[in-house]
Amino acid sequence: MNTVDIITKKRDGISLTTEEIRFLVDGYTAGDIPDYQMAAFLMAVFFKGMDRGETVCLTECMRDSGDVVDLSGVKGIKVDKHSTGGVGDKTTLIVGPIASACGVPIAKMSGRGLGFTGGTVDKLESIPGFRTSMEESEFIDQVNTRGIAVIGQTGHIAPADKKIYALRDVTGTVENLSLITSSIMSKKLAAGSDAILLDVKCGRGAFMKTEEEAVQLAQLMVDIGNDSGKKTMAVISDMEQPLGRAVGNSLEVMEAIDVLKGQGPEDITQLSLELAGIMVYLSQVAGTEGLCMEDGIAKGREAAGQALADGRALQRFCSFVEGQGGDPKITEDPGLLPQATLSATVKAERDGFITSLDAMAIGIASQHTGAGRQRKEDAIDLSAGTVLNAKRGDKVCAGDVLCTLYGNDETKLKTASEEAAKAFAIDDNVPEERKLIKRIIG
Repeated sequence: MNTVDIITKKRDGISLTTEEIRFLVDGYTAGDIPDYQMAAFLMAVFFKGMDRGETVCLTECMRDSGDVVDLSGVKGIKVDKHSTGGVGDKTTLIVGPIASACGVPIAKMSGRGLGFTGGTVDKLESIPGFRTSMEESEFIDQVNTRGIAVIGQTGHIAPADKKIYALRDVTGTVENLSLITSSIMSKKLAAGSDAILLDVKCGRGAFMKTEEEAVQLAQLMVDIGNDSGKKTMAVISDMEQPLGRAVGNSLEVMEAIDVLKGQGPEDITQLSLELAGIMVYLSQVAGTEGLCMEDGIAKGREAAGQALADGRALQRFCSFVEGQGGDPKITEDPGLLPQATLSATVKAERDGFITSLDAMAIGIASQHTGAGRQRKEDAIDLSAGTVLNAKRGDKVCAGDVLCTLYGNDETKLKTASEEAAKAFAIDDNVPEERKLIKRIIG
């Protein structure tokens, strides 16, 4: 089989066979196919696309390029959650403990961030002593005894995706439906859970800019998950403005704790309860057994709300942190988390209502503070980031603080402040309300 022939075939918009796709994936993973040929193939896919059969095949080949985790030692129906990413998205830190407190076993592998802020692993590593690497036996034992464990993704899970994603990131081929789907679902299918919940974002701070694009992506991933024997559902949620008020690693941990105490922002609380409720339904616990989807989700949401209200979710978070070597005292003393030495503010220049808050601009500003990475190997400042003092729909007066930026480098903070100022639009009229949760696909 010839690599050039396969590239040419896709360049001309012709569907590839299973054998051709597997030849490419296996050859690139083994190092037999060079970067420049895979880059050419990815660009051909970017412009010509892949049909559903090709996308399924690419996903399965990437899944099979490494280990498939065996979680049979964990009791109950395991549910994995994945977000397509956004600004201020710290839901795993909240949803995991809530769902676990309701009886859902959470055995999750998460990644590091590339872009605006760190990923879930980076956020967790801002907790003093927290270990994101565990032996498999310890990982399974913690899930069985404490109900939840979250570790970093190993290099043995879908190594083809790791290589291909790194190449996509530097060749302008990230935003493609089939490539996004295969990247996400190859890892989810290899991670060993019995069911999968996908939080697919849409808006200026997301890959998918419109609801229609997000639905198309979500439906494809749900179909692939279900076809692979994993009960899969998706939520379409808004990412036009940042989720919550904190953007940055230790800042987001603090906000997650506030939510678990019942004191967090309304939007992140609402979304977290919805996601946790669906996970409860997928796991068939807390009285959702045998219910139809609509009734099951409602019952799951009720159970999630109760776990948050009575403090069980916060207790589960503390147990989870302690089990992985972290200091649970952070829930009472946020000062134990990394703290920035410098801050800067962006202030309103006029009276009025905030009519839009550009999630992308806030994300870029937070990256400038040091909270994010431009390359995988970059170090990040776990204390840096942005806290929003006002959001879309809020009334402000000239001189009011719109956001506060934190960091440890004056030059970076100045650049970040200039970027953050671009995010806010202020007008005389109250903007129309945007729905946070747009659709559930299952």
